[in-house]
Amino acid sequence: MKAVNARYSGILCICVFLALIVGCGSGNPGPSGESSVPPSLPSETSQSSVQPSPTPTGEPSPTDEDEIAGMMKDMTLEQKIGQMILAGIDGTSFDTAMKKMIAEQHVGGIILYKNNFSDLEGSVGLVNALKKANENNPVPLFMSVDQEGGKVSRLPKDFVAIPDAAKVGKTGDPKLARQMGSLLSEELRIMGFNVDFAPVLDINSNPNNPVIGSRAFGSDAERVTKMGVAAMKGLQEGGTVAVVKHFPGHGDTSVDSHLELPVVHKTTDQLEAMEWVPFRTAIEEGADAVMVAHIFFPVVDPDAPASFSKVIIGEQLRGTLGFDGVVITDDMTMGAIAQHYGLEDAALKSVEAGSDIILVAHGYDTEKKVYDSLLQAIQSGRLDEARIDESVRRILTLKFKYQLSDSPVPVPSVADLPNEAIRDWLRELK
Repeated sequence: MKAVNARYSGILCICVFLALIVGCGSGNPGPSGESSVPPSLPSETSQSSVQPSPTPTGEPSPTDEDEIAGMMKDMTLEQKIGQMILAGIDGTSFDTAMKKMIAEQHVGGIILYKNNFSDLEGSVGLVNALKKANENNPVPLFMSVDQEGGKVSRLPKDFVAIPDAAKVGKTGDPKLARQMGSLLSEELRIMGFNVDFAPVLDINSNPNNPVIGSRAFGSDAERVTKMGVAAMKGLQEGGTVAVVKHFPGHGDTSVDSHLELPVVHKTTDQLEAMEWVPFRTAIEEGADAVMVAHIFFPVVDPDAPASFSKVIIGEQLRGTLGFDGVVITDDMTMGAIAQHYGLEDAALKSVEAGSDIILVAHGYDTEKKVYDSLLQAIQSGRLDEARIDESVRRILTLKFKYQLSDSPVPVPSVADLPNEAIRDWLRELK
């Protein structure tokens, strides 16, 4: 285990050293096509109140891929399975239940919701404690949150509120959407997060939709594509993994999947002409991660909702759209799944369909059941370990690309927050 940690640190150091000379990997082109040079990783002992933003390093070189393969070779099966689970926690303070989950199930990521945040000091303290608890695991945690703006905002009230996507979308100006992504990334970086479940790429085409509405950039594919992809770029450039959602599209539903399973009677051709448009462009523009929705499309796949459909994930997202990044489910404890399917079986079927990460946002016992079901599926022969390796390789590649670290971040003061930049941006929106 220590050898794996050492190898991971070694890769990052080599990458940073090479970046200073010739650049590490291909780099993510900025607005003018230039490649960014990633800064060195923040020191674990740094007391600075402002941390540098890690810039994605681009796709790994063949040498990097060999190193990632070496990391995987040193990982136990249990550690690999843990990387495929992103779990929620209870409360606002670190406790033994969180410590046990990280130590025993080796979860690869944590998600925080509104009720996990307290004040700035308490919230950053919790994030740092979760990262410290991961010190004996092979690779850093995905520290994630839903920070979209508008009604889906989780951070403490010390931050100036960022409005919903609909308000930004009405401007029609992708520069403002890109700035929105950059500001969201800056907020999260200060608080110690590295993953944002945003932007929403759903097209708000159904006026009776109870769950998307103002979370979408608009009601037409062109606007959502232009603005949503710009917001994604802003997040990425700020060093945050952007998870675009909710494939293949949640905009034409009339049921909230948090409560029940939406059913949409559209054909593949109809989805391709409308709902897929923003996702297709996002993938072409370098989307790193896609969240799959809990929606049943019986015409497309009469046997399973999108979140564990071999047709929608395997044939369409992976095949037709050519996405080889990280696929993550929406929360498997939502009513759409919990009311109709066994969660452990649904999680297993999702992995079989091509998902890389199962999001289990509520319940330590539930998370453990999902972990145990995946482990038992391999031990029984239902799942091949090679299938697990496919997902773990994608996950490690993404963590490597963004130079993730479990280093603590300093507790910010209100003066450290990007509130003035947010106010300047808000003035441009009007």
